[in-house]
Amino acid sequence: MSVLLFPGQGSQSIGMGLEFYKNFNSVKQIFAEADEKLKYSISKIILEGPENELQSTKNTQPAILTVSYSIFKILSEEFGLNLKSYKYFAGHSLGEYSALVCSDSLNFNDAVYLLHERGKAMQEAVPIGKGSMIAILGLKTDEIQNLINSRKNKKGICQIANDNADGQVIVSGDKDNVKDFQIQLKEKNIKTIPLKVSAPFHCLLMRPAAEKMKEKINKTNFKSPKINIINNVTAGPENDAEKIKKLLIDQIYSTVRWRESILNMHKEGVKNFVEIGPGKVLTGMTKRTIKGANCFSINSIADIKNLNDKF
Repeated sequence: MSVLLFPGQGSQSIGMGLEFYKNFNSVKQIFAEADEKLKYSISKIILEGPENELQSTKNTQPAILTVSYSIFKILSEEFGLNLKSYKYFAGHSLGEYSALVCSDSLNFNDAVYLLHERGKAMQEAVPIGKGSMIAILGLKTDEIQNLINSRKNKKGICQIANDNADGQVIVSGDKDNVKDFQIQLKEKNIKTIPLKVSAPFHCLLMRPAAEKMKEKINKTNFKSPKINIINNVTAGPENDAEKIKKLLIDQIYSTVRWRESILNMHKEGVKNFVEIGPGKVLTGMTKRTIKGANCFSINSIADIKNLNDKF
């Protein structure tokens, strides 16, 4: 039993998807659709940069969707991907939009627009320099949560933003509060890494962004997905279109429960985890979570052929 995984922010790189763009007219069409919808050339930013433009959240989010969806379409149309062998689709943060598009729950054009607006709203929710995010290495998620809970007298927000894997957890919040927590962890010889991000994502500071996106998401047409979608907020399957809308709004300021999502799919008998899109971030997280999991990352035509051989 298999699942398709779709990456989120952090997987982007200039030139991602270039091989598919050069070789398939259908991919050129997808890129052109994204350009037309956004009214500027996201294609040029994806394929040529510059780096600072691609790293801008309002561009990163629709860019990753565009590349992920392009690879999915080639898998389906050119290489005969048999969706009947896939039990779930799951996406990390913005990757959930990719999963919804590929499961025919959400129109690609609508998703490109929503992610562009989502990126702007998340960037504008907190003034630059007022928030921060750190990666905490080597601790289990519940251990980190217990340490956060023990700091209730501290002012401001400090919460788990991404529960990626045991030993790889991201904390987000007010800059001073997160910095104080980082010092506390250092005193316990716990390693942390500050993340180069433009805003403190997936924490309560993102509530203004969620409010901005609420009307836009609710006005968009969603259908029940053809493949079960694993939701970031609940870490379980969700197929009701109206609930999906609400959870996409909540997701903006809620913890991405990725580790639990992978574990829950594994408990349901999933053996093969196939990551579609730029990078191999989710493949690494899955290997940390499920020892001995069969993981495949699709970044090239050769990767697709290798996947078909292994399956």
